Amino acid sequence: MNIEVNTDPPKRDSDILSKGITDFNKSEIPDLEPNEAEVKFFVFAKDEADTVVGGIRATCFWNTLHIELLWLSEESRGTGIGKQLIDSAESFAVKQDCEKAFVETTSWQARPFYERNGYEHIATLPDRPKGHASYYLTKNLVLAL
Repeated sequence: MNIEVNTDPPKRDSDILSKGITDFNKSEIPDLEPNEAEVKFFVFAKDEADTVVGGIRATCFWNTLHIELLWLSEESRGTGIGKQLIDSAESFAVKQDCEKAFVETTSWQARPFYERNGYEHIATLPDRPKGHASYYLTKNLVLAL
């Protein structure tokens, strides 16, 4: 058996892994939403000059909104724009049949913001990154909207 670490594998090799896990998942849960059905999307906040002052990058899959990142410019923080972004992302996600939301944030980022917006802290990974913590939060979208 040869074990190798590769940062740029041949496409055929990475495709074998993807097909393998997809086939396994289908064998366990036949009606599981296929990976190809995931919907990647962005929500932007723009000022009068059409400059992006904040936004969200997210993906909908497996009935879950995954908030990958949320950023607000310094001058936009505390103005309610963040809540508008979250509300817009959640509304879009519900239309994509998402029932839950999931986000990871870090100790210097936005845990209180997410909690104010109805997200529940479910796990902490200490010392990630070193000297800090990663927090994992979720929200039931069906009950929230």
